[in-house]
Amino acid sequence: MSEPTEPFSDEQYAFLRHVRFGELPPPVRPEDRLAATETDPPRYQPDPTPGQYEQDLRSGG
Repeated sequence: MSEPTEPFSDEQYAFLRHVRFGELPPPVRPEDRLAATETDPPRYQPDPTPGQYEQDLRSGG
C-alpha cells in the first residue's frame, strides 16, 4: 500500500500553479474596467434564403 503523504504547503501549491498556468496577467484596474451592457442585441444568424438549406446539403455545408 502507499504511504500517507503530507498535504502540500501554500508555497508548493503556488509553484505548481505557476508551472501549470505560467505567470498570470496583471489584474485589471478599476478605471480600466468596462460596464457590461445587456442591451446589445443578440447576434442571430439571418433566416436562410429560400432553397438555401438544399444548397447547403448539396455543397456539404
